[in-house]
Amino acid sequence: MDGIYRLAKPKKKGLLHLIFSRIGIFALLIALQVLLYVAFYSWLDSWLPIFSAFMTVFTVVMIIYLFNCGMDSSAKLTWMLVIAVLQVPGAVFLYFTQTNVGHRKLSRRSEEMIETTRNAIPQSESVLNALEGDASGTGDLAGYLDRSGCFPVYENTSVTYFPTGEEKFAAMLEAIAAAKKFIFMEYFIVEEGYMWGRILELLVEKAAAGVDVRVMYDGMCEMSTLPGNYCKLLTEKGIKAKSFSPIIPVVSSHYNYRDHRKILVVDGETAFNGGVNLADEYINRIERFGHWKDTAVMLRGEAVKTFTLLFLQMWNLDEPEPHFREWVEVPANVPEDSDGFVMPYGVCPDGKHVGEAVYMDIINRANDYVHIMTPYLILDGELETALRYAAERGVDVRLILPGIPDKPAAYSLAKSHYKRLVASGVKIYEYTPGFIHAKVFVSDDIKAVVGTINLDYRSLYHHFECATYMYKTSCVADIERDFLETQEKCRRVSDQTIKDEKLSLKLMGSVMKLIAPLM
Repeated sequence: MDGIYRLAKPKKKGLLHLIFSRIGIFALLIALQVLLYVAFYSWLDSWLPIFSAFMTVFTVVMIIYLFNCGMDSSAKLTWMLVIAVLQVPGAVFLYFTQTNVGHRKLSRRSEEMIETTRNAIPQSESVLNALEGDASGTGDLAGYLDRSGCFPVYENTSVTYFPTGEEKFAAMLEAIAAAKKFIFMEYFIVEEGYMWGRILELLVEKAAAGVDVRVMYDGMCEMSTLPGNYCKLLTEKGIKAKSFSPIIPVVSSHYNYRDHRKILVVDGETAFNGGVNLADEYINRIERFGHWKDTAVMLRGEAVKTFTLLFLQMWNLDEPEPHFREWVEVPANVPEDSDGFVMPYGVCPDGKHVGEAVYMDIINRANDYVHIMTPYLILDGELETALRYAAERGVDVRLILPGIPDKPAAYSLAKSHYKRLVASGVKIYEYTPGFIHAKVFVSDDIKAVVGTINLDYRSLYHHFECATYMYKTSCVADIERDFLETQEKCRRVSDQTIKDEKLSLKLMGSVMKLIAPLM
């Protein structure tokens, strides 16, 4: 035995196991459904002689529709390509995704939950007054976020920045061990191993001691890292558990909408947020793509309330009568080292694009610099223009991206933006020791965001996400220091390095860019 606390047997590897596994069966069922659709259109094409003429008219009508719809311009171009190639099947696919077939119930319930909890945490007028007329625009952003959901801006909160997953993990263990009332955990990935084993051991002990322990993970885990009965295994240990939107073998657009959040709340007094999932590569216990660089923050004080509410909103999506006030109204101790303003916020796939709006606000208001760490760079026209314009007006815009990619397609797409960004003065660095998984914005020594939101379409538009916005908190200096120290381990992208890139990578980026909004 490896000494790791486990509830399930490790997943087997191998081709035969894959074919006869849950994933293999699901893939077969999905493929059969797709084949039925293809067969239907093949039959239609052979029995209707006027089909070709109809297709031409149909394609023109669809292009006119796309030109006039409210979709992002990059997405419009992608869908025009899909319609031109696939025509009616492409239009069905468009309707299927845009009308959220299979996702309506989840979307509607999510909107209802936001409305139900909208006034759960009142905004302090004194805090808003302190930000009124502030030249940084933080007061305006606070108003926008509070109207988007229940995301007040707080004082009386301390923030600790962790430049590595290992440091966050150590602090998590300490916080969980000290829990007396409740432990709420919501993570995109949970995988049995050293990291989760240590945490799980403590959770089982706390549940046995009467602490309310709840664990929620994304349903994709049941296809990749956990067995389908893992919630039951956790429940048997006294832990309340839920899998968000489990995968079922039916073609549906709801698979687009994943719970990509990473939240830990302990007793309503301490909260963790950032890019670190609960798997061993995030703490470099195992190596997948070189050294794994990730970041997180720990909050103590009043701002923890928002993370408590964010967790309960997701937890109660399938509950007929949501309960949240008793947890949100737990009074928080004010830390002695609290300073500045802290604003945690959530992102839902509701068309508001809150995550992108916050990033754009930071870029557009930057005076001296905006420094960014992100694992992916799949930009729409607006974000790319914002980055280029900021650099062209004299702002020091720097991006740190992975030197060793986890996904070749995403890596090639990121590089497809390099030439225009560098030409505008954006400085791009690639982390040579390995993979950057951090999602960090820091600007002008006064603002920073650390959270789960990547610079890609899926994260900005389709996932449930969360982040922590900080203004004039002391840890902003720590974040900038970490950025500069990380930059020293990077290679600088230049016109020459772009020119010397492998032709295969350039070709892949050019092709993948056609379907980037669908990735």
